[in-house]
Amino acid sequence: MVERLEGKVAIVTGGASGIGQATALAFAREGAKLVVADVDSEGGKETVSLINAAGGGAVFVESDVRSPDQVEAIVSKAVETYGGLDYAFNNAGVLGTRASTTDCSTENWEHVVGVNLTGVWLCMKYEISEMLRRGGGAIVNNSSIEGLRGLPGFGPYVASKHGVIGLTRAAALEFGPHGIRINAVCPGTIPTPMNQPHIREREGAGREGPRIAMGRTGSTGEVADAVLWLCSGASFVTGSSLVVDGGETAGWLSQPPRPG
Repeated sequence: MVERLEGKVAIVTGGASGIGQATALAFAREGAKLVVADVDSEGGKETVSLINAAGGGAVFVESDVRSPDQVEAIVSKAVETYGGLDYAFNNAGVLGTRASTTDCSTENWEHVVGVNLTGVWLCMKYEISEMLRRGGGAIVNNSSIEGLRGLPGFGPYVASKHGVIGLTRAAALEFGPHGIRINAVCPGTIPTPMNQPHIREREGAGREGPRIAMGRTGSTGEVADAVLWLCSGASFVTGSSLVVDGGETAGWLSQPPRPG
């Protein structure tokens, strides 16, 4: 099998589990070398072990994407270990604590927005600088279908994911002329460690299946496929927000779920 990303280098943040882990594994299967970053060192090292055991190449960097120095270290690791950077999936994110807008604590707001939005900005800040030196590249930022609509009780998450889309568009306009494509992916209902409890809650209330046109939740691998396409196959796509949700946001197939 031809490994279409042979010789390419990719960064995946939030690579310890879920969509991040699936995407790192997908990049590796296509021949790319990986820098996997996460605050979860155990999970991140597991991802790297899976890649290396399968004959790929990957290293792990423990990193909090809210820290400029730690984000810069991720990019530096890619350059020091593999010679440069071609692709990045800025995926690290948190859901936060459920609370109304008036009940949301300052700590919850700052944590969620710090990881989900400031973290994406910091990652792009350092990734783009390296890609400019390399002569081009592609970045995918992980937003959400909640970046396209509201979700009661999760204001910081919704605001941060809307912000990711706006930031993606601005950066795409700035750096498109320099050979760097920047897009966002908007996953729908995907069972991951972060949102599995909320999926179970909605399913228990009988609210999950009818919402999705395809009649099922998606998989982390299906989102990973979209990320790889945006990085390596979508040569005339930039500034876009690719929805990967099985038709969940196409329109309600039944009564929308009640807030709560």
